[in-house]
Amino acid sequence: MQAITQWVATQDQQRLNVKLWGDPEKPALVLVHGYPDNQEVWEPIIQQLIDDFYIVTYDVRGAGQSSLPRCIKDYRLEQLSLDLESVVQAVLKDKVFHLAAHDWGSIQSWESVTEAKFRDQLLSYSTISGPCLDHAAFWMRNQFKQNKSRFFKQLTKSWYIAAFQLPWLAPTVWRFFKPDQWSKVLEQLEHKKNLPSNTNIASDGKHGIGLYRANFIPRLTQPRQRFAVCPVQAIVLKRDNFVSPELIDEMPKWVEDFHRVEVDANHWAILSQPELIATYIRNFALQYE
Repeated sequence: MQAITQWVATQDQQRLNVKLWGDPEKPALVLVHGYPDNQEVWEPIIQQLIDDFYIVTYDVRGAGQSSLPRCIKDYRLEQLSLDLESVVQAVLKDKVFHLAAHDWGSIQSWESVTEAKFRDQLLSYSTISGPCLDHAAFWMRNQFKQNKSRFFKQLTKSWYIAAFQLPWLAPTVWRFFKPDQWSKVLEQLEHKKNLPSNTNIASDGKHGIGLYRANFIPRLTQPRQRFAVCPVQAIVLKRDNFVSPELIDEMPKWVEDFHRVEVDANHWAILSQPELIATYIRNFALQYE
């Protein structure tokens, strides 16, 4: 399984490392990775889907082989959406496409999924462990008023977000993180050995912190009403250590054509259960061909 690699320039002159997989005549599927991963995290999924789709992956800014922004503001959701637009325009032109994303890839993809300019090109979206921050903010406000136990449950899962706001703590921790240590973390979370590991974990972890610092406080304090422009499938991981399945309860308010499936897995199900996750992505996307 080989990919064609190319570089795509963003509107603010960052460089994104993009890989193209499979037959360009097949339906297009763009996969966006999360934190602290890079596009290699999708390879077990790609093995399952390459016969059905022309697959596009890319290292988001600050991850993998892509360039490193200098300023925190360069990680804003608006800019990340423009990055997706740049990739799609460069490699797919006007071709319609499906989108699937995990973790922070999912959070940033919501910015595009709720943008009117993608309405005619985006066919479907499968979101995994990454809610729209605006939707999450409205959910948190409602829970604080009506169900404080749920509110504090999500806060306990999100302790790392506060830690990532500290300018010295998180970068220092990631600097000394080794790939074998990351492998052990994944094994403990997913209860499965020999999962693919991120050999670039120290750099991806250190630089990706900008995603949190640029977006969480603005979006959670000033949420916007964002409605999806395409059908959405939420692949809910029932044992997710970082995202409460209850956050998905907010999505139907913002998505006209909404579907929900549940998987008995933790946060990195794309590594521990790639066949099952790929099946859900495939079946949902092909409904809208």
